[in-house]
Amino acid sequence: MTATRSAALAGADAPLHALAQRLLALAEAGLPAMYLPGAETFVFTRAGTVAPDGTRRLALRGTSTRYAAITALGARFLPEDRQRALFGGRTAEEFTGLLVQRLPGVTNLGDAALTAWAAAETGHPKLSDALDRVAELDPPGRPQYTVEAAWVLSALAAARAAVDVEGRLAAARARLLAARTGDSPLFAHATGPGLVPGYRSHVACFADQTYPLQALARLHASGGDPEALEAADACASRICALQGDGGQWWWHYDARHGGVVEGYPVYSVHQHAMAPTALFDLAEAGGTDFGAHIRRGLRWMTEVPELTGPAGIPREPMIREDFGVTWRKVHRGDPKKAVRAARGLTTRVAPHARLTPLDRLFRPLSVDRECRPYEFGWMLFAWLGGPQR
Repeated sequence: MTATRSAALAGADAPLHALAQRLLALAEAGLPAMYLPGAETFVFTRAGTVAPDGTRRLALRGTSTRYAAITALGARFLPEDRQRALFGGRTAEEFTGLLVQRLPGVTNLGDAALTAWAAAETGHPKLSDALDRVAELDPPGRPQYTVEAAWVLSALAAARAAVDVEGRLAAARARLLAARTGDSPLFAHATGPGLVPGYRSHVACFADQTYPLQALARLHASGGDPEALEAADACASRICALQGDGGQWWWHYDARHGGVVEGYPVYSVHQHAMAPTALFDLAEAGGTDFGAHIRRGLRWMTEVPELTGPAGIPREPMIREDFGVTWRKVHRGDPKKAVRAARGLTTRVAPHARLTPLDRLFRPLSVDRECRPYEFGWMLFAWLGGPQR
């Protein structure tokens, strides 16, 4: 078993290594509060509420199959006894078994693909059944959201050593590579027309980039695919070139031209988990090492320029051990996401338009006080995982 990625930070940046260890401990401490023993699944979110006396509490809301599967993907790297603390006494493999049993009732492709990916990574004996359910929800020729198409490819790449998936793998690979516009290295929000309104079909989010580049890197690692690795590297190079001065991973991009449409919100999960896991997977597959960008993004978690006052004192921390969470994002607080809507519409016809007065009118000073299980699941996956493990 290779050394963990967080341990590799110790030589490069000791304070950031301590921060990674702090966050990993917080993930293990926070996930049990997100597990519902009666339903044997995870909540959708823990959301901050304020009581009449001013006391802040966290309320549990909803449930999520995909967040449960992502948690299993990350927690499987923990020692068995610590896995059981997260899943009501089960290991990650045993919990994945519950998710596989429920697949006949799952109707969302992303939920099924993540469950199949977890089944492949944990060596579940009914992996073939899980992949069959994915195939039922993903008929040939139907456009899918790019994130879900990427999860399908990651699941198939993880399964190919145990199950014959080469035909499906080739189709999933071709679909994802085609989800780019012209010479742009960035991926669109959907793999084909019909899912996104025309006026915003050029807008793609950060997740539309990290999950495909991760899937393509893992595809190359699973069997050698230089074209896939090159596409992953090109995408990573572009989003890293666009990274904010404070380490921010921006949210909305123009998939046609590879520019930023609107930077905010900045999500904690992008900073501490999703960017690291995708870029680590890329480097370990033989692609470019973007370690400096990973470190810069992680540092944002404690040095949040949006929340830092004139004296250099943060108005509010994003990491809250007292609640067992990291707050979800920093955002503008604009009504009905007006800035994103305005910039999305404007850049459709004027790609380089910035509407800069909006930055002064709606400054990113608001904090979204909630936390979702997948944020900690990907955190464990990012810093403890890797293809070699």
